[in-house]
Amino acid sequence: MRLFEKTIDRTVIYNGKIIGLEVHDVELPNGSTSKRELIYHNGAVAVCAVTPENEVLLVKQFRKPIEKPLLEIPAGKLESGEDRIKAAKRELQEETGYIASDLELITDMYGSPGFSSEKLTIYFANQLTEGEMNLDEDEFVELHKLPIKDVKSILDNKEIADAKTILALQHLLLNYNHFK
Repeated sequence: MRLFEKTIDRTVIYNGKIIGLEVHDVELPNGSTSKRELIYHNGAVAVCAVTPENEVLLVKQFRKPIEKPLLEIPAGKLESGEDRIKAAKRELQEETGYIASDLELITDMYGSPGFSSEKLTIYFANQLTEGEMNLDEDEFVELHKLPIKDVKSILDNKEIADAKTILALQHLLLNYNHFK
């Protein structure tokens, strides 16, 4: 069986600043048909950043889809055609005030590939210098500095509900022994 779905017809429902929404009629591998609701997104970047004082930089911000604030690693969306590394450095500086001299790739991932094309690239940074925050006019965040010694505890206590942050913090614990 070939794992492929051929698009027979597509209807554009919405083209916004951040997402596009389409409904596709598809032919399944067994020859039958189905509908797929798809969200197209330029992608996003995130940074697991550790200060010279061995603190992980986190931001708390209100997330409208779930109607509550979440504690997350700094992250943001890509502009069309934007370089991922430049975007990650920009987002880190905008949301935390810290400037990364170098980024190390942790992973590329798809959070919800069943309906969204959003590809998220997560980086690690620990060569940081302090600068100034530069939030977007509609962006409100609280900066939190979490001592690395407390990372395992907040993960064990389920205090982090954001997938990219859970993945990044687990990666930090598993791969950077000198921070433990």
